[in-house]
Amino acid sequence: MAVFPTKPDGAEASGFAPLPPTIDEVAMEFVARLTAVADRMEETLEGLLGSTPLAGEIVRPERLLAAMRHASLDGGKRLRPFLVVETARLFDVEGPGVLRSAAALECVHCYSLVHDDLPAMDDDDLRRGRPTVHKAFDEATAILAGDALLTYAFDILADPATHDDAAVRADLVLCLARASGLGGMAGGQMLDLAAEGRALSEQEILQMQAMKTGYLIRAGVALGAILGGADAETKERLDRYAKAIGNAFQLADDLLDVESEAADMGKATGKDAERGKATLVSLLGVDAAHRRLGELIETADACLAPFGDKAAVLAAAARFIAERKN
Repeated sequence: MAVFPTKPDGAEASGFAPLPPTIDEVAMEFVARLTAVADRMEETLEGLLGSTPLAGEIVRPERLLAAMRHASLDGGKRLRPFLVVETARLFDVEGPGVLRSAAALECVHCYSLVHDDLPAMDDDDLRRGRPTVHKAFDEATAILAGDALLTYAFDILADPATHDDAAVRADLVLCLARASGLGGMAGGQMLDLAAEGRALSEQEILQMQAMKTGYLIRAGVALGAILGGADAETKERLDRYAKAIGNAFQLADDLLDVESEAADMGKATGKDAERGKATLVSLLGVDAAHRRLGELIETADACLAPFGDKAAVLAAAARFIAERKN
């Protein structure tokens, strides 16, 4: 769906420059594209998580598959897949390979939520308004469902169906592995657990949150840039955008934990304070945190400026992250 006007009536004949899109038009396009990606992601994951075994698989255990589907289907805004798709679109790259790459990232994200909800971690009963996987099934099944989603992500990326160039597939796998593992999300989760009940500096909080939350968001942009064949300078600029929105996402999440109700969030709120977790909101205060959020969005906009109107929807994504209500 294209809603951006290119020129007023008669502009070509009269020599007018093309009109820039209005804020409302960009917001409409953003919502349309976010919804479209969510729909396509549901279809892609539904196909990947079907009951028919893949080549090399003997069988797909019914209970494990049901738990994986419970974790990954029928929910979520699909923001990380959206970032893969929209970043690739900056380079006019679309198609099944992009959707598969986005689905791989979503598998890692969903695995992280399954494990994060476990009693040994955040001990949550509700996710996306539904029982968490260990409540809907059991703890052992939830652990295995998370394990299976994580490993399946790399199965998807390494498959020639994702890209016909083995070097590109290797870059995709390396990118997601580093964002997910010891020096990325898993490492950030460890720092988060170790920080409970301790006073942290601003730099320590930023490092923990960059790893725990920001790296998968950065991976969404990085995967899209790899698929788009971006050069090193462009990748670096896009990564600065991704860092800014990754920080904004966690800051907005921490503000929502303080300011929102569980019914709006689809999960429990107020748990950061209850467990003594270090956040920028607890360190800076609510008003200063909101100001910092605005600064991060300005940074994201500046990083996208060289792309012009082509990056308007990615800029709108930054504002969506800052202003979301759940």
